Order: sequence, then structure tokens, then C-alpha cells
Amino acid sequence: MPSKILVIDDEASILNLVTAYLRPEGYEVQTAQNGRSALHLARTFKPDLIVLDIMLPEMDGLEMLAQLRRESDVYVIMLTAKTEETDKIVGLSVGADDYLTKPFSPRELVARIKAALRRLRGGSDLRDSQLMRFQHLQIDVAGRRVWAEGREVELTSTEFDLLKTLATHRGMVLSREQLLQQVWGQNFFGEIRVVDVHLGHVRQKLGAHHGIVTVRGIGYRFEAERD
Repeated sequence: MPSKILVIDDEASILNLVTAYLRPEGYEVQTAQNGRSALHLARTFKPDLIVLDIMLPEMDGLEMLAQLRRESDVYVIMLTAKTEETDKIVGLSVGADDYLTKPFSPRELVARIKAALRRLRGGSDLRDSQLMRFQHLQIDVAGRRVWAEGREVELTSTEFDLLKTLATHRGMVLSREQLLQQVWGQNFFGEIRVVDVHLGHVRQKLGAHHGIVTVRGIGYRFEAERD
């Protein structure tokens, strides 16, 4: 089955351009030009990935994303104006996985979509079948599920990949740059603070025994004891 992508932007020219690049790659593409119809499509079309512009009529992209995150962990690439740094950080805080500034290269967008979908599909490596057990935490790598203190915790795809990467390298300090390469891929040239924002979400969701330690000036280390 082809991957399904929902592209949301109020400019028809951008929708047409992105669609023209995505459909030859074999993706099933739907489009929307306002937040309300986009939210409805996200529920009915059930895309594997969403490209979302912040500036939308009726319901802006941030509000739409906040509502979407209450019911879905679909991967979201947010589009922002080049100068709106606050929008990027707020968007990431609300739950965007990645962002791209306008004007953007359609080829770069396609590259990021391909990289994200590869990560979501996962690999065939035997390590991916492991259940990683720690004293207060369990990570099912193949099933992409997490339990903290016996309760299942819903993480977005990016949050899960960050946690898995840190847990796989337990005891090692990983820099923000290393985490960016591991989780977002080498094609990501955005703000390094995305790592901090998403790991903040992971810590909040997992609770007191998250095991993620900040190494000042360098990055992060996972210190949870094995079960």
C-alpha cells in the first residue's frame, strides 16, 4: 500500500507544487486549504504523514495540531515563515516532529518525507525485535510501544525514536547533533533546540523515572537501570 500524505496550505500554488513532486514518488496525496477541513481529513484519510502550514484560515495550524495531538501521533512536518522563530518553537511544543521554513525546496521536502517514512516503517535488524527492560520502563522496539511504571505511555514517533536511541546507547553521552542525525537524518538543517523540546515531552510523559539525564553543554545520557 502506498504511504498516504496530507498536505495543508492555504496557497493553491504550493499545494499543486508539492503534489506534483509527491505523486510521482508513489504517494497517495490529499490536500486541504483550511484548518477545519484539514482536521476532518486527518480523521478520515488517516495519513501516514502530514505537511502543515501554520498560517491557515478558520483554524490556524497550531490550533489544528493541538487538537490532532489529542487523538493521533501521526508524523507532522510544519511549514513556517522564515522569520517566525517563535512559531517554530511553539509548533514543536504543541507536537510537530519537524519543520521547514518558507520558501523551501520541494526536493528537500520530499527527502525529509522519505527519511521520516523509512524511520516509521523501521528496519529488519534483529535488534528491532528486542523488548528493552529497565527497572521502571519497558520499550518494545518492534511494536513501538512504551510502558512506564506499568502504564502504557503514548509517544509520538519522534519522541519514541529519541527515547529508543538514548536507551540503545545506555550510559553513553549523545550530543544534540548526534541525536539530530540519528532521529531526523542528515537532511535536517533546522534548529537544534528541537531535540530539547521533544525530550522535554518524553520526560513529562514518562514521569519521575524517565532515566534521561542532561549533560550540560554536550547533550543527553540515558541512565535507567536494567531490570
